[in-house]
Amino acid sequence: MQLTNALNWFEIPVKNFDRAKKFYEAIFNYQMPESQMGPARMGFFLYDFQSGKVGGAIVEREGFHEPSDKGSLIYLNCEPDLQVVLSRVENAGGKILMEKTEISPEQKLGFWAMIKDTEGNRVALHSMG
Repeated sequence: MQLTNALNWFEIPVKNFDRAKKFYEAIFNYQMPESQMGPARMGFFLYDFQSGKVGGAIVEREGFHEPSDKGSLIYLNCEPDLQVVLSRVENAGGKILMEKTEISPEQKLGFWAMIKDTEGNRVALHSMG
């Protein structure tokens, strides 16, 4: 078995789906496709599914997911420059926890920032520029 990605899928839990969807649509400046999958209401981040790329969604499901700022940390792709996305966070109702910061100049790993979304989740943003 040959692995190509460490991550296969991610879900960001939300309590108020409409509020969370509005937040992520505002900071990424695109409409999130939405679907009801059994008891879960999902809003999808845009990604290239046909090419086997990794994606994820915001998910509202009673009793299954709980927003948290202490659990796993997901890094969302903000190419070409996370500052564009970061500049929209507060107007969309989120909070900036850490401004854009270079990860390692020697290793050229790009930049990251950390935010808290409208649901209380701690989420990282990443870009190479």
